[in-house]
Amino acid sequence: MAATSGWEGRLAAGLGPVADVRPLGADLRSVTVGGRRLAVKTGAGAADEATGLTELSRVPGAPPVPEVVLAEAGLLVTAWVDTGPRTSAHEEALGRTLAALHDAPWPAWGGGSSWIGGCPVDPSVHPDASSFYHARLSGLAARCGLEGPVGRLVVRLGDRLGPGTPALVHGDCWWGNVLWGDDGRPWLIDPSAHGGLPEEDLAMLGLFGAVPDRTLRAYLDRRDPGPGWEERVDLLTLVPLLVHAVLFGGGYRDRAEAVARRHS
Repeated sequence: MAATSGWEGRLAAGLGPVADVRPLGADLRSVTVGGRRLAVKTGAGAADEATGLTELSRVPGAPPVPEVVLAEAGLLVTAWVDTGPRTSAHEEALGRTLAALHDAPWPAWGGGSSWIGGCPVDPSVHPDASSFYHARLSGLAARCGLEGPVGRLVVRLGDRLGPGTPALVHGDCWWGNVLWGDDGRPWLIDPSAHGGLPEEDLAMLGLFGAVPDRTLRAYLDRRDPGPGWEERVDLLTLVPLLVHAVLFGGGYRDRAEAVARRHS
């Protein structure tokens, strides 16, 4: 992570004098430059995140994302998003716009970001869904001691996932990465964009808090995920659970093992 003086100097060189620095976390700050409020993020995944935000911004009807103002190695600066209370209109719009995002094709399975949050992942491209998720799940499982139960699952992924074409997915779509804009729109931040199954985003969204009925209804009104989608959502909770097991261990590892055994 860049030192404070380092990122401030780089930001000043690119945009102008920095004022009103407010730490918001280990690698996130609110700053003011030239009277404009910006979000500044430092860390190894900054460049991938900038690319993901750009990709998401190109999809008509998808959730809005902050404008990328400056992107350099280890440094991402975006426009600030003013937020307000979460409303039923926000929740409905999230379902509708996520469906629009998931209608956007991606040229291959995988690719995209090398990070999910603070967890490095392999961004290799794969020819089909089963080989992509086989590699991703196996790679994560090997880092948290779950090779056995996950190994018994991944050999059956072809039957579990079925046919399909890759969609552009956010890849880290939990509630902490949804902002309730004071403009009435739900905004997405911190993507790990790649080609995957849309159910991956739905799985992430439902893992740390229930998906509201109105969000799910709006999603299903806009997009038909096809037969077996609920089972795929449950199976793909294994992705974020393994990421959290790698980063934090503990109960996340137990939950990941339970999902793997349930779908083996």
